Amino acid sequence: MVRAEMTSSRFIHLYDSTLRDGAQTLGVYFRTDDKRRITTLLDEFGIDFIEGGWPSANPTDDAFFADIPQRRHAHVMAFGMTHKKGRTAQDDPQLQALVQSDADGFCIVGKCWDFHVEHTLHVGLEDNLRMIADSVAFLRTTGKRVIFDGEHFFDGYKQNRTYAMECLQAAAHHDAHCLVLCDTNGGSMPDHIAHVTNDVVRQQGNIPIGIHCHNDMGLATANSLAAVEAGARHVQGTFNGLGERCGNADLVSIIPTLVYKMGYQTNISQERLRELTFYAHAIDHVINRLPSPSAPYVGTRAFAHKGGLHSAAVMKNPLSYEHIDPARVGNQRQLIVSNQAGKTGIRSLLETHTPPLHANDAQLDNIASLIKQKEFQGYSYDKADASCILLARSIIHPNHPRPFAVKDYHVTTCQDSSTANVTIQTPDEKTYSCEKITEEGPFHALDSALRCVLQPLFPSLSRLTLSDYKVLILPQGENTAATTRVMITFTYHDAPECSTIGVSANIIHASWEALLDAFYWALMYDEAEQNNAHAISAS
Repeated sequence: MVRAEMTSSRFIHLYDSTLRDGAQTLGVYFRTDDKRRITTLLDEFGIDFIEGGWPSANPTDDAFFADIPQRRHAHVMAFGMTHKKGRTAQDDPQLQALVQSDADGFCIVGKCWDFHVEHTLHVGLEDNLRMIADSVAFLRTTGKRVIFDGEHFFDGYKQNRTYAMECLQAAAHHDAHCLVLCDTNGGSMPDHIAHVTNDVVRQQGNIPIGIHCHNDMGLATANSLAAVEAGARHVQGTFNGLGERCGNADLVSIIPTLVYKMGYQTNISQERLRELTFYAHAIDHVINRLPSPSAPYVGTRAFAHKGGLHSAAVMKNPLSYEHIDPARVGNQRQLIVSNQAGKTGIRSLLETHTPPLHANDAQLDNIASLIKQKEFQGYSYDKADASCILLARSIIHPNHPRPFAVKDYHVTTCQDSSTANVTIQTPDEKTYSCEKITEEGPFHALDSALRCVLQPLFPSLSRLTLSDYKVLILPQGENTAATTRVMITFTYHDAPECSTIGVSANIIHASWEALLDAFYWALMYDEAEQNNAHAISAS
């Protein structure tokens, strides 16, 4: 059944090696539970083959294969290599570990570059061919699927085409289900990949040909797609491009390109493909890794427009600066407010924000001008949406009083504690003060003192939760006189997550500025909610 699909002219099978190749990524470590969770995600998404790891290589992989999660679609494959020199396939411990695992099939790697055979394996060329043939034949006796990965195939083909082809034939002769051409060093160009793949497809007849590329020149995606155009019908890669050195081919980029740009079919439904961003980010979340904002299709910047001319054009017709509707991959368009912004992007931010703000053309001009001035000083409103809204509101409603004003604040700190004192004044000119001593540092002391003085007046502020605090030293000033940018991320009641920003040569003042904006935004949100409630009751 699989072979019939794989040899159809427009059908591509997808093979994910995140759990093995991805585990070789610097700084990435999979626990057994992580592997199980990722397996479930990949199966839900519609991946055909999931390479679970290498049985007998480590306790994590052994535990995974001893208890593989239930699946609706995907085949879990166990990875290994041809039997060792001086052994037979039947008595090779690592091949026996493959057979004894509960995997649905096997993927074994064999050398296809004569240089590697002689100088890494230290065996004769004929011996290597026998090792490939015997290993495939032994695994086929289980009745399970066997995929052969031809390691260093493209380098081997370049140096000795005849021998590289003989390696593939040794696996094909014993009924391997698929022959995968590996650009193991990631050093091949797309035209070479296409030429070699086309040659192999013609030579091997009806047996499916696959592609496995590494990203050492940043060409793994392009090389994989070139192989498909040349006849490969099985694509190997990892989610989010994880892998050794510069990573493997990124299935997150390859899959939508195959379907939307090249017209190929996969087992991933259109409905699932609309959730691509969710699955890409979910897998990063499992391994505690921040998603790349610049990732094609799924990154937060993939459909973010910062330039004023670009934003205006996109609002008129998204095709002007977007190669695909972001909804087709589960992403969304962003019109970023910055020193590059025009009125269109600012208007979009204000009107789509909660609560919405409406500005006339003159006000939009003033907002854009003020943003540019502030960003020249070191502010950045790309992500500080709450601070941007407050800045705009000060221009749209210049006479609207704030719920409180800061009369004074100060903080002192020593080795074991910090003390903060905050004094505010309300519009009726009443003054309130509070002092807090904490062991968690000056910023926490300021936050505690501000809450102490405000929450009796505004009890709803108990729902304001700070979730992130980032400090960045800007390339201004010298040494300890450098300018500091502080960004705070927070949640409030049922509102979407927001961020505020502060900039100063004094890190405490920059933090205080961002903190104040968070409290001001929360109270502005409350005011809008109350106005909406009054409007509804009046109607």
